[in-house]
Amino acid sequence: MSAFDHRKYRPAPRVPAFNRQWPDRDLDHAPIWVSEDLRDGNQALLEPMTVEQKQRFWQQIVKVGIKEVMVGFPSASQPDYDFVRWLIEEDQIPDDVTIAVLVQCREHLIEKTFASLVGAKRAIVHLYNSTSTIQRERVFEMDRAGITDIAVQGATWVKTYAERYPDIEWCFEYTPESFSSTEIDFSLAICEAVMDVWQPTPDNKCILNLPTTVEVAGPHHHADQIEYFCQHISRRDSVIISVHTHNDRGGAVASAELALLAGADRVEGTLLGNGERTGNMDIVTLAMNLYSQGIDPKLDLSNPDEIIQVVQECTGITMHPRHPWVGEMVYTAFSGSHQDAIRKSLKHQKTDEPWQVAYLPIDPHDIGRDYQAVIRVNSQSGKGGMAFLLERDYGINLPRWMMLALAPYVQKESEQRSSELSSEMIRQVMFDNFTHETPLTLADYQLAKGRNEGIEVTLSEGSEILRLKGAGNGAMSAFTDAWGQHSGSSVSIIDYSEHSLGASSEANAIAFVQLNIDGQRVCAVAEDSDTVSASLKALLSGINMAQASKAAHPDATLTKPQPALS
Repeated sequence: MSAFDHRKYRPAPRVPAFNRQWPDRDLDHAPIWVSEDLRDGNQALLEPMTVEQKQRFWQQIVKVGIKEVMVGFPSASQPDYDFVRWLIEEDQIPDDVTIAVLVQCREHLIEKTFASLVGAKRAIVHLYNSTSTIQRERVFEMDRAGITDIAVQGATWVKTYAERYPDIEWCFEYTPESFSSTEIDFSLAICEAVMDVWQPTPDNKCILNLPTTVEVAGPHHHADQIEYFCQHISRRDSVIISVHTHNDRGGAVASAELALLAGADRVEGTLLGNGERTGNMDIVTLAMNLYSQGIDPKLDLSNPDEIIQVVQECTGITMHPRHPWVGEMVYTAFSGSHQDAIRKSLKHQKTDEPWQVAYLPIDPHDIGRDYQAVIRVNSQSGKGGMAFLLERDYGINLPRWMMLALAPYVQKESEQRSSELSSEMIRQVMFDNFTHETPLTLADYQLAKGRNEGIEVTLSEGSEILRLKGAGNGAMSAFTDAWGQHSGSSVSIIDYSEHSLGASSEANAIAFVQLNIDGQRVCAVAEDSDTVSASLKALLSGINMAQASKAAHPDATLTKPQPALS
């Protein structure tokens, strides 16, 4: 039998049939956020955070706007105990922030936990014990009754010790750990037993935290578990339903999001998803998911680079460049079709309308990013990318036929360099291949207005001076007439485009021409101080290119491979 054998695994059991409602719901508000960075996240690190790192991380969590923070396991760790005391004694806890601490169902640990919280204004004491079939049968070797007794005794001790500190506003939280692998009827039964001890009310609620301690099924399965629980638990108005999703199957964010649809009120997670095994639910990702749907996440994520820096420096874990929403390369497009769609969408986007840009679900400016990294051009890129960069950095609006003509040269340059091209490089490629300033150069011209516009143009060809005259419907038409009379060549203008450039450009105007010269298709570009001069120089560039091509390949009708210019 192969070592990689799916038959050794079984699907997770489904919850009993019930009146499922969550698939028809939409989210419309943010949950209660809880940071687990200083506890769950910290215990998953190869080197746990120092006190200084914890203090820095705490400041970042508070700055983001998270109002409930799990700060440690003070009964099991002296550094955690000391950190809790620092928070309280140094008055580091804002009035609108509540700290939480974790503890097992053992009296001496519960006693030390309450001692660590003396002087706090408000605190959550989070009690837990494991409840799944595997834990009961193979770890604790106990039946359901024995596991329930542990939870009830722990809840009783928590209530008793809380009564010794009446000046502190207490909130109790219970987690049937391994809820994701626990029979739903037993999860309900053990939580009911705990509530019977705590006697929560609508004015003094308890928290029931239902974790995917290990993610063993899809997010839809977790949503079913949460909604079934919410529908069948008693005193629902006296309970805050919390979830704590892990990422073993890669679905932590999805599980939390669907759990909110299913009735959960509160979400525990970490900034950027650090945690045991594959990690905890990423608060930043879920909050940005809400934000992108027009829902206020109630968190300040406008400076993700600061969050990333703190998380990386405190945990030693580098963030993936394609991390959802805030990764370094998230707002970068390499695909040519993506680049083109982004460029066109941005051109149409108005400031007073909802955001509608292809491939950019949010405006990167919202989180301190910009468009400079949106478009990059490499050998895999298309016309849209180079057009975007030229327009953004030089105010050059490429007509479509010039995009098609330029693209092969840009791709070739990128392949030769084996790297992406900057806007400066792309601009240089364009002028290198579509501007030929010799042998003919424009020395001077005069336009005469009338029924047909006339032109007198002076050209230099080496040491020779050519003075030509022509007439036509505009300066370009008059110029081609003058050149035709002089050379006997047939020059027709297939298309052209001209526009002024921004103040940052050395020239004031740019012109593009697409010509047919004696059956040869040529594209050319030129810049100058005004659009007429730029257009005439572009025409001359095209003529120079055609002459050079004809001299090199006298028997060829079309000497340069050209794409279909449509």
